[in-house]
Amino acid sequence: MRRGVGILATVLRIVGMLIVAVLVIHILLTVFDANPANAFAIFVKGAADTFSLGLTDLFTPKNPKVAVGVNYGIAAVVWLVITGIVVGLVRRVRF
Repeated sequence: MRRGVGILATVLRIVGMLIVAVLVIHILLTVFDANPANAFAIFVKGAADTFSLGLTDLFTPKNPKVAVGVNYGIAAVVWLVITGIVVGLVRRVRF
């Protein structure tokens, strides 16, 4: 049973890191002026919006690149914290 908990914790950590990666990639595509009509950029933006936790307009600086970096960056940090907490709780489960 312990092995199953370890596998579940690993899967949850991977999912959390993939979400963080999507948010960071969106920030990078925005900062480096990726073509917003590109299919990959559209996909990443849609996924990042899904995982932004409603933080896309938390701060509204005048520079839109800064806004994306700060708001999606905060969402990425929150996902890191959530992932760490959930994985830690799963690993503590005793059967």
